[in-house]
Amino acid sequence: MTDPRPPLPGYYLRHVADQLRRRDVPVSRWLQPAGLSEADLADPVLTVPFAHFEQLVRDALTLSKEPALGLFVGERLAPATHGVLGDAVLSSATLRQAIGLFERFVPLRLPIVAVTLEVSATQARLCVAETCPLGDIQRPVLEAVLLSVKNAVEAISLGASRIDSVGFAFDAPDYAALARELLRCPVRYAQTWTGFRLPLALLDQPLRAADPVAFREAAGTCQRELDKLTAHTTLAARVQRLMLEQQTGFPSLGVTARLLRLPARTLHRRLEEEGTSFKQLLEGVRHTLALAHLRQGRFTVEEIAYALGYSDLSNFRRAFKRWEAKPPSAFRPRRLPEAG
Repeated sequence: MTDPRPPLPGYYLRHVADQLRRRDVPVSRWLQPAGLSEADLADPVLTVPFAHFEQLVRDALTLSKEPALGLFVGERLAPATHGVLGDAVLSSATLRQAIGLFERFVPLRLPIVAVTLEVSATQARLCVAETCPLGDIQRPVLEAVLLSVKNAVEAISLGASRIDSVGFAFDAPDYAALARELLRCPVRYAQTWTGFRLPLALLDQPLRAADPVAFREAAGTCQRELDKLTAHTTLAARVQRLMLEQQTGFPSLGVTARLLRLPARTLHRRLEEEGTSFKQLLEGVRHTLALAHLRQGRFTVEEIAYALGYSDLSNFRRAFKRWEAKPPSAFRPRRLPEAG
């Protein structure tokens, strides 16, 4: 089975490596199972298959014996670490404009998460969500991304943008007190979303570091890089990404074609030219999601079957045995490694 989850740029692994060195963990030992060396981390165009990235995060948690590793990585991710995206953010005219950059261009830096701004009559909420199932690395990844974006918001506003509170869509960990210390605001767990709240009035206040010329240049570079990324992505990969972003209630062929601005017949033909079909891609995404949900252990087999669009549990079991040659009950949940 081809993994539909996207490969990831290697530069954020450098920050994980820095945290391991601080804890006297041999970085070469950490990288070896993925077939990487410390010299590879210096390569600015290094990309890592998702499965390798996933295992590296797990191994970093185990070797460091630090369950809060995601927070420590996020703390070190200043705007400058995001390359040209960071340059554009730092020269934004308003906080709303800066957040809009994260919404549009996060796929350039980390294509497994999405950043969205939700606005009500009195408050703004910036949400961070996974766009493909992260399983047992969800917590450290979302912690790192959230803290990094919070750092950027505070940096560009020179401390004037007050974050009201942070929310996480998972239960409070043993290090909850440390999280509050690092985030420097109230932190609430077991929420229905992950992100932070800030006063609506702050969104459109002019930023003192605004630089319209630098902003246009950096934002233009981001857009060209995103266009290049899209142009070099197969249509099959784009379809898989749409499916993964939905995760439940998968879009039909017709809806997918509309989202991609293609006639349905053209989508069908071009997928055939790439050696696949819409049905095969949907089957692969269901397989990937089924494994991720089972290993995470948060849902019953019945709940997973329903989430993946199977109206009959027996149909899901038959499909799973076709994929894995064993029933879904044979898979055990995998937990985040704890310190100790």
